[in-house]
Amino acid sequence: MVTPTVPPEAITPPMTPERAAAIASTFDLHALPPDFLANPYPVYAALREREPVRAMPDGSWFLTRHADLVAVYRDAATFSSDKHVEFAPKYGTDSPLYEHHTTSLVFNDPPLHTRVRKLIMGALTRRAIADVEPGLVALVDRLLDAIEARGQGDLIEDYAAAIPVEIIGNLLAVPHDERGPLRGWSLAILGALEPVLTPVQRQAGERAVREMLEYLRALVADRRRHPLAPQRDVLTRLIQGEADGQRLSETELLHNCIFLLNAGHETTTNLIGNALVCLHEWPQEKARLLQRLHATRDRPEQHEAVLAAAVDEFLRFESSNQLGNRRALRAAVVGGVPLPEGALVTLCIGAANRDPAVFADPERLDLTRSDNRHLAFGFGVHQCAGLSLARLEGRIAIGRFLARFPRYALSAPPVRGGRARFRGFVRAPFVTEG
Repeated sequence: MVTPTVPPEAITPPMTPERAAAIASTFDLHALPPDFLANPYPVYAALREREPVRAMPDGSWFLTRHADLVAVYRDAATFSSDKHVEFAPKYGTDSPLYEHHTTSLVFNDPPLHTRVRKLIMGALTRRAIADVEPGLVALVDRLLDAIEARGQGDLIEDYAAAIPVEIIGNLLAVPHDERGPLRGWSLAILGALEPVLTPVQRQAGERAVREMLEYLRALVADRRRHPLAPQRDVLTRLIQGEADGQRLSETELLHNCIFLLNAGHETTTNLIGNALVCLHEWPQEKARLLQRLHATRDRPEQHEAVLAAAVDEFLRFESSNQLGNRRALRAAVVGGVPLPEGALVTLCIGAANRDPAVFADPERLDLTRSDNRHLAFGFGVHQCAGLSLARLEGRIAIGRFLARFPRYALSAPPVRGGRARFRGFVRAPFVTEG
């Protein structure tokens, strides 16, 4: 019996230019229609062409051009990542979500950002990441073995989501039998970053922060008593390390552990899941990639280069993280538009990564694209500290999946997460032989 597969056109529904223009004309992050969440890129294109620095109904600004995002990323002295002002009305200053998101690395400026980043980067050296690879390969092969035994599975739950939770857990030396709640906590805390926060999301996010803090206090206390090698164990390095003559406070330490456990989960899950769904949606690119991988199978460096280019194109084409935010500490001009002091700015990474001023034929998936200047990892001082690890996970997970299941096919329409900031799928059933 042949399992029915999903036609590519059923995955990302098209949007007419007229509909895209209508959504763009009244664009509001707090009132996004379902067809935008299914396919935001036509709307981003309309905004980029007609109103690339858009004044939003709530008084903030929405940027869609690559050059404008780079300009803001580069000017960290003017555009702050600190979220105390922005998150106070969103969460309330007594909220666990507020304490977490205003203490973590990604939502802070120097000096805290500098101190934490130095400590983390010291444990994410090239050698340390190379040491991750054998365990990553073994993990991926175990997951693929289990899928092969069944002949089917889910690209997200059975594969993409199972990889980063183990890798980040290994970096922090979280005992294997204690990793069960990590993904659920991560999804709840990151879900509370969406532009519109529902009461259910708030409650889930606050509960996740409290439970994660309780767990980490015990883990940190144990690691203080039994430290590991700081060159390999990020948690030991954060506990023992000093940057600029200072150690992290207990609050800073705990919340940046939460950040580390969360940062690589959803984004890497989305990278892997989006890539494998994209290949189903773009069968000619899938065939070309398989051909190139086969042709370079006996030349490791070239084989890795083929996968590296593909991973960067997946990151560009379907950015795991679509939105970033900054606050103007003083009046500034972006893209020819004056912004007042205190302006809240949303950086649309998903739009910038399809800017035709930077990328030829940007609406096409091209896995041989060179000079790929995508902004999926940000840019400047806040560029993702774990980008090399994420790329490694992507190369190993996608490459070994395709080597094992070159004829895989979706067996039911994949279900998107339905969020604006983090773009990915929650379910994507597939069969190994389509």
